[in-house]
Amino acid sequence: MSGPEPGPAAPRIRLIRGGPVIVDGPIDIDHDGETVHCDRFRVALCACGRSKIKPFCDTSHRRTRRR
Repeated sequence: MSGPEPGPAAPRIRLIRGGPVIVDGPIDIDHDGETVHCDRFRVALCACGRSKIKPFCDTSHRRTRRR
């Protein structure tokens, strides 16, 4: 007797303080009413809202001064 087949592993998600959200890919992202597919093995998603290529991070968070 064998049990049910294991499903795909849940993606690993890491929150970087002051930086992006790092997700192990490949992933599908629902953004602004459309689905974006990314085949990369690791994806950086914008968490600061400043990226010009949302939902992906373009390192805009690095150009701001912290107080």
